[in-house]
Amino acid sequence: MSISKTNRFSLVEQVVSQIETLIESGEWEIGNQIPPEMDLIKHFDVSRNTLREAIRSLVYAGLLVTKQGKGTFVKSASSLGVAFQRRIQRSSLYETLEVRHALEREGAQLAALRRDQEDIEKLQFHITACRKAAEEKDIKAYEQSDIQLHKSIMGSSHNALLIDLYEHMEDSLHESIHQIVRMSSEANFHLSIHCTLVEAIIERDVMRATEAVNEYIAQFKKSLK
Repeated sequence: MSISKTNRFSLVEQVVSQIETLIESGEWEIGNQIPPEMDLIKHFDVSRNTLREAIRSLVYAGLLVTKQGKGTFVKSASSLGVAFQRRIQRSSLYETLEVRHALEREGAQLAALRRDQEDIEKLQFHITACRKAAEEKDIKAYEQSDIQLHKSIMGSSHNALLIDLYEHMEDSLHESIHQIVRMSSEANFHLSIHCTLVEAIIERDVMRATEAVNEYIAQFKKSLK
């Protein structure tokens, strides 16, 4: 795929735009290494300098990351996601919980309306993993299972934009769950209310799913006081 040559600056912009499209479409997946330089030069039909300038621009924007001795990898699916992540990093845990509340409440409501059999199986798998980790008092495993459970609930909403927004919160989500689990003595409550939430989604009980989210977020906020 070649691109029209007008001037060097516009060529860099065009390469940047096409790489962004490859990332956003999922052709270049997050975490994967980008193709070798020579392959990209041939693919875009540009000079090495033009390609390198485009790559530097995308690294600066946060979509790509260069790891010394390893190469360049896809870091984020969009510049908006990068900006969102940076803003979240400057937010307090309480602010993060308020945003989680808004997204997870909507996600739970939509999941209760739209979940399918595949969603149910994923939810049951992750809530079982949470229960097992809690029984074994494995905090790290519980945190990981809890995160996967929340992501599965959002996935069950079948709203691509909502899922994408929540995905961009993942680092902050890890941190908030990490802090809450260690600060709170209500571990059994966490598991119980999450079980209630999963049951409500499976039973298509929108009101009960909403109440479950409201309840655990309220408990989390209480643990911060």
